[in-house]
Amino acid sequence: MVAVMDADMGAAQRPRQSRSIDLLTGEKLQYVRLGHAIVLNFSGGRQVLIETVAQLDGPGGRIEVEPGEEPSDVLATLLGDAVRSACTRAGGELHLRFAGGSELSVRADPEVESWAVAGPDGSLIVCLARGEIAVWGGRLG
Repeated sequence: MVAVMDADMGAAQRPRQSRSIDLLTGEKLQYVRLGHAIVLNFSGGRQVLIETVAQLDGPGGRIEVEPGEEPSDVLATLLGDAVRSACTRAGGELHLRFAGGSELSVRADPEVESWAVAGPDGSLIVCLARGEIAVWGGRLG
């Protein structure tokens, strides 16, 4: 079960098992920035920040992608592909399914923030340590 913190509602926690992230649905991946954090930039000004190991399941099988000094550029294979669905899952995992069939998953880390989704309107969804999901300035779905 994932606890959700909604900063607009006085940081009240509500348990969640799986929630859609509608602000990514239909958006195309425009570019990928690699480094100590991986930043996926989508159409519409949306971004996904990945700070821990991610898994890409695609035509080439399952590949682990880790930010850092020498991150893999395999996420570039998703350039131009649109997000078919995006959601958080139990335990704080971020899951993106792309129109081309690839799937990207980022699990929660027990000690640090693992991922974030930012919208152009200032909305921010962050997976805190241990999988707690915090939402500011907007809604998940």
